[in-house]
Amino acid sequence: MNINIFINALKMGKIIAYPTESVFGLGCDPDNRRAVYKLLKIKKRSVKKGLILVASKYTQLLKYINEKKIIQNQKKKILSTWPGMITWIMPISNNTPYWLIGNFNTIAVRVTNHYIIKKLCDYFGKPIVSTSANISGMMPCKTFKEVIKYFNKKNNILVINGKTGGYLKPSEIRDSFTNLVIRKG
Repeated sequence: MNINIFINALKMGKIIAYPTESVFGLGCDPDNRRAVYKLLKIKKRSVKKGLILVASKYTQLLKYINEKKIIQNQKKKILSTWPGMITWIMPISNNTPYWLIGNFNTIAVRVTNHYIIKKLCDYFGKPIVSTSANISGMMPCKTFKEVIKYFNKKNNILVINGKTGGYLKPSEIRDSFTNLVIRKG
């Protein structure tokens, strides 16, 4: 895999598909409004729902979250689950674009341990949007071939040929304020 092809695609506002821990994901540059709206259009997903950001390290998320609103014990708990399969709902910073949060004043973020996503985020230098590779409400793609078949060339999506992490369920989503599990992993 030539990572630079995918990094350049992200920089140019294109959508990429890549393996995650459990399914294939669709992603783009979270700071590129046009790219995010293109991704939402492909998925037929409302901007109101918000999106997940996935990063290779916690520091990549600092631009998007308001650390001052997270108590120290809670921050320790969050960091103890990363890298891993837990997505946390966190308070947003003033820099967080509205197209990432939808109708919320929070953002969903995760530090991954999937080697391909880590590599993407390391080379890109920041997190990427991460949403399942499917039309909203449909089953997500689990293989490279499914993504190619599902999102034929008309969508102009670059697909990384790799393997998912083998997990059967998506990441668990927890609320950093209440510790409530929003989506069971």
